[in-house]
Amino acid sequence: MTAQEVRLCGLLLQEHFGEVVERIGTHLLRAGAQNLRTIANETNTPLDLVKKSLCVLVQHGACEFGSGRRGPGSPVEYRASCERVLRVLRYPRYIYTAKTLYGDTGELIVEEVLQRGHMTMSNTVKTVADRLTHNMEEGRSMEYSEVVSAFSKLVETHFLQRCPPVAEMGTAATSATPATPGTPAAPASTAPPTAESNPDCYKLPHVTLTGRGKRRRSSDDSEEQRGGKKAKMDSESCGDEGIYWQVNFERFHQHFRDQAIISAVASKLDQMEFVGKSGDSGGGMYVVNLQRALANLARATLESVVQERFGSRSARIFRLLLRKRHLEQKQVEDFAMIPAKEAKDMLYTLLSENLVQLQEIPKTPDHAPSRTFYLYTVNQLPTARLLLQHCYKTVANLIERRLFETKENKRLLEKSQRIEAILASLQASGAEPEQLTEVEEMITAPERQQLEALRHHINKLDSTENQVDETVFLLESYIFSTKTK
Repeated sequence: MTAQEVRLCGLLLQEHFGEVVERIGTHLLRAGAQNLRTIANETNTPLDLVKKSLCVLVQHGACEFGSGRRGPGSPVEYRASCERVLRVLRYPRYIYTAKTLYGDTGELIVEEVLQRGHMTMSNTVKTVADRLTHNMEEGRSMEYSEVVSAFSKLVETHFLQRCPPVAEMGTAATSATPATPGTPAAPASTAPPTAESNPDCYKLPHVTLTGRGKRRRSSDDSEEQRGGKKAKMDSESCGDEGIYWQVNFERFHQHFRDQAIISAVASKLDQMEFVGKSGDSGGGMYVVNLQRALANLARATLESVVQERFGSRSARIFRLLLRKRHLEQKQVEDFAMIPAKEAKDMLYTLLSENLVQLQEIPKTPDHAPSRTFYLYTVNQLPTARLLLQHCYKTVANLIERRLFETKENKRLLEKSQRIEAILASLQASGAEPEQLTEVEEMITAPERQQLEALRHHINKLDSTENQVDETVFLLESYIFSTKTK
């Protein structure tokens, strides 16, 4: 785990769960497995806040717990997962993919499960039906059966999966019942089973759900009333109590990977390096070489980065070294058809950025410079790892910039939100157009321009963040494929 990964995890935790959760999560990422008392002492945080923070992390799968290193009788220890925290960065892409495949209902189902960490099928169906009903015209409502159908499709295609029981894997993040930090758990094995190890991982329970979504009342409902309604909804027996569902990130990643390969093949039909022949019996079988496909996608990404940062001539040299593997400086000049001085400067620039490596091959044991070959080369895997760290740093910078912009314009944003709430309330009560205009004019023209510019800037930062995450996904997939090869 690198410093850039920890920094990005801290920013994601702070943005989504607050400063206290960020403090506890970052501490666990740096310190490793620790028990409750040690976490409270080393972070100088009250014990009750530590418990609540761990509950949040556990609920969202960002923290695991199990018996301590001294054995079953030792205090329970907690361990944060950097990989799981980084998945928060990809939430918009998961939600958009669900919308593309299964429409608005699928989008809201995945969004609700991601926001809560894990949910029962019945609670998910009711919540999503209510949200869809609220956005419909007056007099219309969403049938529970339609939401159940979308939920079933997400499970059938493995985008949603059951959470394994806590006794199986020693983590409350995917437990069948929410656990309280500090509760003893089964000893964590060195390789805890995945959700797929549960034979009922994709088995839908028999849920007795009939009815329609309910439209929300006016926004002036008190917290106590809303809490009472939620408690009543949860107390209703639907037949799936204790069966929780979570998003299957690996299935989404498989979908992203397949779409990237299909797009690459479609744009390069003259290079079907991705498809190969296996065996000769019965005419042979044709297979997709995923490792080669991911390697080529990573190579194209590296070439694109070099071209954007250092120009087309440097990219030409970089591609040449990727293809030829080892070349002397004179050979680079000749093959790339670039003047000697320019080629030398470009090679040294790429070398200083660790995008190109220099390998010495001596003719004699004394390593005399006059009797040594100096060969330039590109090691694709280390270069991909280097670029991945740069991507983490870039995303962290984007998040910090967005938080800074929001903080600087906090007063204006709060004023805009208050006015929007007043307008919504007046429209719901059937106010006159003159009243609505009067409220709208509470924001002056300069403030409106400032708000528009801020929203445009925030949208650009969000869009850039998503684009960088696409590069992160490709590089992570390539690096992982080299480990499993």
